[in-house]
Amino acid sequence: MKFMIIAILIIAMSMLDSCRPKEQTPANVILIIGDGTGFNQLQAGSLFLHGKENALRMFEFPVQMAVSTYSSEGQGYDPQKVQADFDYLKQKPTDSAAAATALATGVKTYNSAIGVDVNKKSVVNYFELAEKAGISTGVVTSVPFSHATPAGFVAHDTSRSNYHQIAQEMIDSSAVDVIFGCGHPWYDEDNQKLREPHYSYISAEVWDGVQSGRARSDADGDGDADPWTFIDTRAQFVSLQTGDAPLRVLGIAPVASTLSANRSGDSTQTAPFMPAPNSLSPTLAEMAAAALNILDDNQQGFYLMIEAGAIDWACHANHSARLVEEVIDLDKTLQTVINWVESHSNWEESLVIVTADHETGFLTGPESGEIAVTEGHRADYKPLVNRGIGQLPGMEWHAKGHTNQLVPFFAKGAGSERFLDYATRTDPWRGKYIDNIDIPTVIKAYLER
Repeated sequence: MKFMIIAILIIAMSMLDSCRPKEQTPANVILIIGDGTGFNQLQAGSLFLHGKENALRMFEFPVQMAVSTYSSEGQGYDPQKVQADFDYLKQKPTDSAAAATALATGVKTYNSAIGVDVNKKSVVNYFELAEKAGISTGVVTSVPFSHATPAGFVAHDTSRSNYHQIAQEMIDSSAVDVIFGCGHPWYDEDNQKLREPHYSYISAEVWDGVQSGRARSDADGDGDADPWTFIDTRAQFVSLQTGDAPLRVLGIAPVASTLSANRSGDSTQTAPFMPAPNSLSPTLAEMAAAALNILDDNQQGFYLMIEAGAIDWACHANHSARLVEEVIDLDKTLQTVINWVESHSNWEESLVIVTADHETGFLTGPESGEIAVTEGHRADYKPLVNRGIGQLPGMEWHAKGHTNQLVPFFAKGAGSERFLDYATRTDPWRGKYIDNIDIPTVIKAYLER
């Protein structure tokens, strides 16, 4: 009788397991990072664009939670201290390099590190795993291509400031298929041609090698070095959104550091898009569309990182109008990605993630700070003030640098429910949250399919 009961239980458990929906494994992973983007940054864009909160496209995604971002130099995240001390969130935040390394490798490291651990040893990034599996890879950013976030997904260096070495590794040593960003040595912040080049983000030697068509790295694994197809005009980016595409494309927008965020204009401007964004720069959405068209030629799939990097630059400057511009560009880029999934792929084979590396600027609603209570004081975080469509919401900046607050996380598509398994912690303001290294942990499992 005992053995019969055990047999029945085994059969029953087997039947239950067979009834569970099989978890989908994505062929394509698209990770969108809003650099410096906290919850209030998204609400600023939503209030300006729609006159209400939570109206951007990512808020329609089924998986929503928060993410802790601290680096190896940080002190973790303590909700009780967030409530008790308004200045707690300013203490020991991550930088973009450590955050990118965490998101790209699953390893927490020191601030300024690019693809290396706390002992300054190189760690494998998951682009490298993808490439070994025959999966295509690419990075797209609205800031210099050798800046911290794209570099963290491709390169290995002890300091994010070594732009020339990082650019050389990305271009001459990696197997990545698409690199799109800013940092053109021949242009200023307004798309104006310079008399002499400024090699801030790429060395003259590597630049000249790209121009000459020199090939040094093997992208397709056939043992032969694969040259880059180089583009640097908006028309060229747009032309790659459809039709046949080259194997590898290096695209540097005709601008010094950001697509438009650093263009000339009054730093106290109160209206977004005035003056108008740089017309000769491609938009982040146009760059993303071109990258998708290039990468989707691989039947094995692809892993693409898209960074709305200039959100961070606007927040460092406490520039509210430019922040709203960049968040709107992030939303348009996400819409472009959604359109691609629904017209060229489907949600059963593609996974789209939207998150951030950290928050910048300590953005809150007006009159936030510490308030007196019976037992002393506590932090008081006010929401942004809705002033209607087309009007900058009421907001207040409390820092020029990064903070340690939780950042948003959204996911939709194949395998997106797996992230919920890691949401074991709860914040009184943001609800369930994961840590930033949980994100690559899930992605890695899919890349090793």
